[in-house]
Amino acid sequence: MDKKSLTFRVFKAIMALPVPVCVVIPSILLWLSDWHPAGFQFWRCLIGALCLLLGILLAVLTVRLFPKLGNGTPAPWDSTTKLITSGPYAYVRNPMITGVVLILVGEALLLCSVAIGIWAGVFLIINMLYFPLSEEPGLRKRFGKEYDEYCKNVPRYIPRLKPWRPQ
Repeated sequence: MDKKSLTFRVFKAIMALPVPVCVVIPSILLWLSDWHPAGFQFWRCLIGALCLLLGILLAVLTVRLFPKLGNGTPAPWDSTTKLITSGPYAYVRNPMITGVVLILVGEALLLCSVAIGIWAGVFLIINMLYFPLSEEPGLRKRFGKEYDEYCKNVPRYIPRLKPWRPQ
């Protein structure tokens, strides 16, 4: 497969999924809620900045693995052909979702926006339903026993302390 083509497909997936979730919807929520900057609170801003930076780092590290190791994109309609079990995936099965939730929580704290905080919760609940009901059965069908072994050793949301290495 052409590397340029795959890079463009990853770019399209990012523009279709994380950008609307982390940028477009929060912007609309701020506009609809007639948001104005709140007073500066050091601890809230520090925690918000840490969540935001950690979320961006996790999302970037995760997205880079899709074309490199999985020969695909983060989009369900253009998914990987190989199961990714290294990098952040050695610690948790859904690092991309964890990264996006951290970004949203960081935005909510930095901007002092209850609306974005609620959106973070709604997004998390949607994905907590979507993954076991749709994504995981599809992965199990595509990757079979390899995915079953991965699921036995790597938690869905709360990361392991040490990376899992397949035997």
